[in-house]
Amino acid sequence: MQPPFQNDDLDLEAAVARARPQLLEFLSHHPNWLLTTSRRFLPGVVLNGLDGITDHKVKVSVLLDLLEKAGPATWKQFAQSLCMECNLPLDLEILLLSSAGEGNLSQKQEAHTDVSAQSSVPKGFAQRRHCNNSVSDKDVKQQRLDSPEKYRHLLIDSIRQRYGSRRAAGAAAQEQTQPLAFNQAFVNLVIQQSKASRLKERTDKPREGVAGAPKPEECADTAMKVSDLFRSVVPSGTTKVIFLFGKPGTGKTMLMHWICQKWAEGALPQFLFTFLFEFRQLNLLKRKLTLKELLFDLFLQPEDSPDAVFQYLLENASHTLIIFDGLDEFAANMDMSSSSKGGPTLTSPMSISELFADLCHGNLLPGCTVLVTSRPKRLPDFLLNTVDLLAEIWGFDHEKVEEYVSRYFHQYSFKEQAIAHLKNNTKLLSMCLIPALCYVVCICLEYLLLKHQMSVELPQTMTQFYIKMLLIFINKQQGEHAGGEEAQLNCNRKAILGLCDLALKGLEDKKLIFYVGDIPEHVKEFASLHGLLTVFEVKTNGTCPEAGYAFVHLSLQEFFAALCLMVSKRVDKNYLKKKFSLKSKWTLKNEAKTEFMESFHIFLSGLSSKECRTFLMLLAEQDEAWVQDKQDTILQSLKKLAATHLTGPKVIELCHCTFETQDLKVAQHIGSLLNFKYEFKNFRLTPLDMSALVFVMNSGQHLTYLDFAGCLMDIDCLEVLAGCENVEHLSFRSRRCGDDFAAALSKSLQGMGSLKKLELTGGSMTAEGMTNLVQASSQCLQLEEINLQDNRIRDLEVKRVMDLFSRMEKLKKIDLSSNNLSLNAVLLLAKEVVMCQNATELRVRYQSMKDTVIIYFSAPSGKVPRSLHLKWEEEKEHVNPTRHVKLCLQDCSLSSQHAEEIIAILQSCPSLSEVDLSGNKLGDEGCRCLLESLTWISISKQLDLSQNHLSVNGICSLLKSVNTCQKVVEVQVSLCCETAVLRFTADREFASLPPREEPMFSTDDQQNGDENQTPTASKKIRLTDSRFQASDLEKLCAVLKECNSISELDLSYNHLGDEGLLQLFRFLPNLKMLSSLKLNDNQISLNSVFFLAQSLSTLEHIKTMNLSLGHIQVVHLTFWERIRVRNTSRWRSSFLAHPKHEAKGRCFRLKDCRVGPEDVTRLCHILAQCPQLTEIDLSGNSLSDQSIERLLSFLPYLCHLTLLSIRNTTFSPRCMVLLINSVNLCERIRMVELRSSENAFLHLGASTRSQKTSCRLTDCAIGQEQIDELCRVLEQHGWLAEVDLSRNQLGDEGLRCLLDHLHQVPVTCSLNLCSKATLIIKFTSRDDPRKILRLAECNFQPEHLEKLCLLLEKCTGLTEYISSNNNVTVQAAERLLHSLRKNPGPLKISIEEPWVGKESVTKLLELAVQACGNITEITICKDKTLFQLGIKFPHCLEKVESVVSRLHLYKPGIKHACFYQRVREKCAQLQELRWSHVELHNDEAEMLVRILLPLPELKKFGLTSSSIMPTGTDYLITGLQNCQAIEELNLGYMELSSSAIPKLVLGFREMPSLKRLILNHNNISNDGCSRLTEALRNMHYVEEINLSHNNIGDPGLMNLAAVLLEMQNLKRIDLSGNSPSPAGGEKLMEALAYCKHIEELLLSRNVFGDRTAVKLALCLPHMTNLRILHLQNNNIGPAGGMELARALVVCELLEEISLSENYLGEGSIHALSEGLPCFEHLRKIDLKLCGVTDDASKSLSHGFRQCPSMEEIILSWNALGDGGARELASALPGMEKLKMLDLEKNRIGTRGATKLAEELAKCPEIQFIRSGLQMKIFPAPIRKSVATKGSVIMYRKVSRCPQLFTAFKVSVFVSWALLGPWSPRTSFGNIRDWTEFAVTVHFGPDYELKIHFFLHFKHHFSRTMCDK
Repeated sequence: MQPPFQNDDLDLEAAVARARPQLLEFLSHHPNWLLTTSRRFLPGVVLNGLDGITDHKVKVSVLLDLLEKAGPATWKQFAQSLCMECNLPLDLEILLLSSAGEGNLSQKQEAHTDVSAQSSVPKGFAQRRHCNNSVSDKDVKQQRLDSPEKYRHLLIDSIRQRYGSRRAAGAAAQEQTQPLAFNQAFVNLVIQQSKASRLKERTDKPREGVAGAPKPEECADTAMKVSDLFRSVVPSGTTKVIFLFGKPGTGKTMLMHWICQKWAEGALPQFLFTFLFEFRQLNLLKRKLTLKELLFDLFLQPEDSPDAVFQYLLENASHTLIIFDGLDEFAANMDMSSSSKGGPTLTSPMSISELFADLCHGNLLPGCTVLVTSRPKRLPDFLLNTVDLLAEIWGFDHEKVEEYVSRYFHQYSFKEQAIAHLKNNTKLLSMCLIPALCYVVCICLEYLLLKHQMSVELPQTMTQFYIKMLLIFINKQQGEHAGGEEAQLNCNRKAILGLCDLALKGLEDKKLIFYVGDIPEHVKEFASLHGLLTVFEVKTNGTCPEAGYAFVHLSLQEFFAALCLMVSKRVDKNYLKKKFSLKSKWTLKNEAKTEFMESFHIFLSGLSSKECRTFLMLLAEQDEAWVQDKQDTILQSLKKLAATHLTGPKVIELCHCTFETQDLKVAQHIGSLLNFKYEFKNFRLTPLDMSALVFVMNSGQHLTYLDFAGCLMDIDCLEVLAGCENVEHLSFRSRRCGDDFAAALSKSLQGMGSLKKLELTGGSMTAEGMTNLVQASSQCLQLEEINLQDNRIRDLEVKRVMDLFSRMEKLKKIDLSSNNLSLNAVLLLAKEVVMCQNATELRVRYQSMKDTVIIYFSAPSGKVPRSLHLKWEEEKEHVNPTRHVKLCLQDCSLSSQHAEEIIAILQSCPSLSEVDLSGNKLGDEGCRCLLESLTWISISKQLDLSQNHLSVNGICSLLKSVNTCQKVVEVQVSLCCETAVLRFTADREFASLPPREEPMFSTDDQQNGDENQTPTASKKIRLTDSRFQASDLEKLCAVLKECNSISELDLSYNHLGDEGLLQLFRFLPNLKMLSSLKLNDNQISLNSVFFLAQSLSTLEHIKTMNLSLGHIQVVHLTFWERIRVRNTSRWRSSFLAHPKHEAKGRCFRLKDCRVGPEDVTRLCHILAQCPQLTEIDLSGNSLSDQSIERLLSFLPYLCHLTLLSIRNTTFSPRCMVLLINSVNLCERIRMVELRSSENAFLHLGASTRSQKTSCRLTDCAIGQEQIDELCRVLEQHGWLAEVDLSRNQLGDEGLRCLLDHLHQVPVTCSLNLCSKATLIIKFTSRDDPRKILRLAECNFQPEHLEKLCLLLEKCTGLTEYISSNNNVTVQAAERLLHSLRKNPGPLKISIEEPWVGKESVTKLLELAVQACGNITEITICKDKTLFQLGIKFPHCLEKVESVVSRLHLYKPGIKHACFYQRVREKCAQLQELRWSHVELHNDEAEMLVRILLPLPELKKFGLTSSSIMPTGTDYLITGLQNCQAIEELNLGYMELSSSAIPKLVLGFREMPSLKRLILNHNNISNDGCSRLTEALRNMHYVEEINLSHNNIGDPGLMNLAAVLLEMQNLKRIDLSGNSPSPAGGEKLMEALAYCKHIEELLLSRNVFGDRTAVKLALCLPHMTNLRILHLQNNNIGPAGGMELARALVVCELLEEISLSENYLGEGSIHALSEGLPCFEHLRKIDLKLCGVTDDASKSLSHGFRQCPSMEEIILSWNALGDGGARELASALPGMEKLKMLDLEKNRIGTRGATKLAEELAKCPEIQFIRSGLQMKIFPAPIRKSVATKGSVIMYRKVSRCPQLFTAFKVSVFVSWALLGPWSPRTSFGNIRDWTEFAVTVHFGPDYELKIHFFLHFKHHFSRTMCDK
């Protein structure tokens, strides 16, 4: 191998050539001396021509040329004179002396100088004047040079002696003294250089990888030679620090020794002196040193004049190299940030840390070169700022491995076999990339090939190689005669174990060098003999050196230390666990010491493998169980480590450990714990690392994700990665990834059979590399996504690449963003994409920071999914799937010149869905060309031409396209926002559009051709925010006139004004299909309001008119669909309203407009002329009392009005009276409601007096002053149904006044007076005898209860008394029972108090018998703390006193019997006995069985959720046999045992009249069900069976089905929550078909499935009396749902349908909707979690409109959005009985919620609303406006529902899921009596949204009802 520096022989010519540049520079400062000296050697004639040269350098150069041409003798004389007379730089002087023939051979070799490095002049040589040559000056000069020169030769000889010279004789004799493997020929290492400048910029940024080293991603790493390390990159005189790091075994120490050897051989002439220090030896120093002592005492002492030598070193520091090897092995603290603060002196002793730091800083020996090596540890802080060159030693590459192996086996015949063996084994080859491992592998391979040349089996892991190496060393020394491995280990066991102890103790004590006394003699002999220890001199001072011993490599010491733990009897499992850990590859910033255990845990893992078990057993002399126990400890620790959070380097270490175990189960377990995702950032990965990683990944059963970000990686790693079968997602992010990397990756892809996503981003790959990569990827048929962002792909081969993409069947996405593709390449790409059969989208956008280029593909088209739309079902089965392509070319600088090319591209694709050309420069001309070609371009969704510099002319071109291209359905334009979008209808959809109305063509119209007969798609035109004025309308209208199919026209946010509005309305007759017109914010005045109101009369087709003159003006008109009659010039003859039988109401809304009384009068005159006006909304108009009075006076003339709303207007007391008095002005008023003195609603009906009127004034601050006037108004109206004055300020006097007027109310009415207490009084007609008293939450005191009892004694007509939580004690309850008497008839008494749940049943019965009259009902519900009695009063009552006295006369025993007797007497007429959640003791159970159950009139008995002793249960069931008159038996939630069922069946035989049997939640099995059915067979009167929530399967269900065939009276059956299969369900349905009278069918949560649903559908025609059907959560799908929905129409009496939690599909929902009109009695429908979408909501809403009895709709947890909400809202006004609407957990936004709120105002009975409103957060610039709008919407959502204010409960749910980074905060402040709920949403520091919900409740419910 050639050395890196050539050492040619020097001749005179070469010497002069090398010295000339520096000599010229020196002599140019002394031209006169040169000229004078030259005259001594040259003829005068030659020098005469120099006088004319003035430039000194030119003159010197000419003189030197003359001297050289004069011949060698002349030159030598001149050189000798120059050296003796001038102070030359030392290196120049040596070179000149050599050229003059002085000096020996070694001096000439040393003079081989790299001229480029000689830029500095040695210090200390002052220039002296020219003087005559004298012997004394020469002697001084020679003496001054002799001592340093001698020391230099001494250094060279010492290093040569240590390493040996190639030219030295007897080199073979020296081999035995060399360190292990050093005598092998040195092979150059792979070194990668990084830029150190980046290192100094980041000193404390932690990350993965080498701490302190720059991010590999940021460094421009380049391969370098050893010679490159010493090229000068710093100014002269500045210390240069070179830092080399590398993993263990990569050859760092070997390289340092080799550099010293090469210097000694003259290969590094720029250095005069070289010193090498090893940190592991420096660790031994305990004293402080000076720099002089460090250099001389610890390395080599000068033979004489050390001071002169040291001084010379100081003066020539720039020619000194100091090497520090193994920084990671230094044990002391290296944080020396303060070392140089005091200013070091040469005589000051310092620690090694300080000396090292000051040398690096340049404080000592400034200008020297410091070379440092280390393992990848964190650098000390001071090094971070001083390193000038940073490089990593990678070890070998494949070529170097082959070279090394070739040299190792050069003397063997099997050399080629050895090389081939390594090449064919990828794992071995990966190991050999580490030089130390390569050496070990070669040793093993050599031994095995010598023994078995034919078949060689090498170890698999690093640990096994080390074991094999140890055995080979022993075998080599002892020979084959010593026996096998077992015998050899037995012979050397003691020495090996001693070596293990030495290694472990050294690591624990941070000791790497051992003295003679540290090592037992037998261990030393064994280790030295087998080459395991190396010996060297250790100098701790300048006197006598000592012998030091160290393991030949640190990894060998780690191996023996790990072996010690595994074989030592002293090491238990706990100590083993403690020692086993994954150490980081760097230490903490302030950590003082480092662990010398880089590979220790890897060796421990390797020794835990099964393959090492025999070796450990032999060495430890233990059995297999003992060894396996230790191995299992390591494996368990390894598994636990995988469960922790590990960084990338630690994951790699863990994989190495796992690989060493060679245990597939362990690898599989660890792989499963790593979350199937491996992220590696900013550290180097070797092929050996990759081999370990692939081993773990391939051992697992799950697909994984590999992400390499900024990692240094050999290309050889990719070859290893090719064997990874389980990688699903592979990502590389690094600038190093170029074409070579792509080519290598291409070769590896085919081996990755599971790869779905490939990312190669942030690299330097060009188009060539991409093509190669894509070509390889095309063979990966499973690949779905390729990401090549941020590379250097500028002009790719489009056609070839797209052809390759088209072959990849599963490909979905290609990302080529940030590759600086040219516009030409983009257009070519667009052309190829639209032609590619599987491409679906091209997205291109050029931005300042990043350009986006993404291509999407579709999977191979399979079967077309069946449509859910029933009408298209058959059509879609025959339609071939069509590919739709989306093309997006945004911000691409496309101009009008590109228009033709774009058109050609678009026309070449027959199936475009969207085209986005926004952000370009097409202008009017380019857009016009494009729009004129639209007819020949197939676009199914939209064309975006925004931000293309359009003017009004361009807008006209857009509008013309509406007429020229029939597929255009919407144009959206805004000049201010630069928006221009066209939307289309798909070809097939356009062809199948249904006609809007059956046209009535006249004869004239039919003659006009097919134009009038072809249905035309409705079009939408939005020309908003474009500053259009009235003058612009003429041009726009001329274009719009040609588009007679416009359905929506939006001209909002322009400047039309009143004149433009008038002009536009004159144009409206041309828009014959218009359904919506918006003119918001067009600067109109109040005059336009009157004009628009007048148009309600002139334009009969206007449906709604919404006007507002607030901050944002609103003008929105909607129109009814019209029927075209004929073409005519007269406007009003052009359209005809629907016939009267189809006429619908119209709505006028005017808001936020200040109008006075005259304005109101004028407006009312106009509105009175409007036909079919049903709703007027005048909210927020600040109407005065006079204005409202005039408005109310017009009510009789508004004949069709049904609702008048006035909200957000503050009413005076007089105004409120005026509003109430409206009931006397207009007899059609059905309800007047005023709330909070701000909101008024008047509901009107037909003109008839048969309906009653309600008046509600809640929270209006009405006091005593207004009550008189209010009462006089109410007295005038004789048809009041309800008066609600809750939450006012009547006070006691006001209440008395009101009550005084009650007798004047002539008819039935209900009076609600609620302030802080509740008072509701209902008046009924005299025909109704009921009198009910309800008292709740009254907190009665004893005196109050006494008064109450006195009053109750006088109230003999009471029919029901209800007391709830009134602080009534047990004693007070007795007093109440005594007081409650009644004329002959029934009385019901209910007491709800906490003590009911605590008292025993006996105590409660004792209380019951205190009541007067005969007890007919006893109800005890302890869970509800309810005690209830039913009493029947006979004509003659027993005196209470006699009862009490009779009870107290007896003794306790007699009293007990008397109590039983009293119970029997009082309950003789008992008919109902219901106990729930009671605890029955034996005596109570006995009383129940012996006294209560046998009562002859007992018909209903219920004992539920109660506890009773098992014996008591049997006793109770036996007692049921005495209940011969029982009609209802309820034993639900009693958990009856299996033994109880047979006894219960016996009891059924004695119950011939049983009608209702309830046994739910009793764990009844199939056997129990079968026994019950046998008993039911003879019970012919049973009407209800409830066996829900038991364990009944198919056997029990089939037995029950057999009995049902005979049960003709069955009306209700509940089998929910059992466990039958579809087969059992089918049998049940067949049996139910025979139950003709069945009314309620409850079968929820049985998972019957579609089969049962289909069978039920077939049986439903036989169940015509069915009223309630529950099938929740039955796994019914679209198939079963469809059949069931179609069959339900025969059950016309249905009142309740529940199909929730079944994914029915849209087809089933449509079918159900079509049947809804058949259900006139339907009250409730539950479709929760049924997959209802916006499309399905349309048909549902249509069906709801025709369900007049609907009270409850549940559509929660579906997919309804704003569209679905609007459809539902449109159906609400017709649902007068609707009480509950549940839309929770849908996708309804603010628009949909607003629409719902507006329409709910028209539902007078609404009580409960639940909606999931999603607060969608917009970007910061518009966040504030969104917040404001959100507040308004949410407030209106509640406030527009006047009936909510009397609702039982209002529940509003706000979903925070979409708030993004802004966190919500709820506030419950400012709550006044639980009527206001505030939510504050904070969007950031500047904006917030505060929403108030005002919730009002009827106060006969608790105040805490507002808990939601």
